[in-house]
Amino acid sequence: MRWIWIDRFTNFESKKTATAVKSLSHAEDHFGEHFPGFPVMPAALILEGLAQTGGILVGESSNFQEKVVLAKVPNAKFYREAMPGEQLTYTTDVIDLRPEGSVVKGRVTSGDDLIAEAEIFFAYLDQSRSAQLFGDHNFVFSGELKYLLGLAQRAALGDGQKA
Repeated sequence: MRWIWIDRFTNFESKKTATAVKSLSHAEDHFGEHFPGFPVMPAALILEGLAQTGGILVGESSNFQEKVVLAKVPNAKFYREAMPGEQLTYTTDVIDLRPEGSVVKGRVTSGDDLIAEAEIFFAYLDQSRSAQLFGDHNFVFSGELKYLLGLAQRAALGDGQKA
């Protein structure tokens, strides 16, 4: 199963805000398995897409030098289900950037409909301890998510906007 829950970034302002989108297709495994006969995207996957959008925003603020992990979701509210055929928009805003971690506030919408809101705390792992636990490879910021950010930055520069 795919673990990237965003398709692309549509806006990215370093240390401030990021917006990403995810188009929901009937072909995704979770629609057939979550509630058979009533295809909805699991709330945990909606929250994961929001966390990936915010996590890249937080990681980019330190040039991806820190290993960032989702530490806590102190508040999350879901207003309705997300269905196949919809396009979700994930918007995250940095509330606080600190040496030990960061807080983002996020919203998930489909068109004008509010799907969910959440506050997410990301912690920075101590480099020596995280190397013991996970090895030297930065498992979050190497690969598809970082590639998606690069595409957004190149597109913004092509439009004359600051990436």
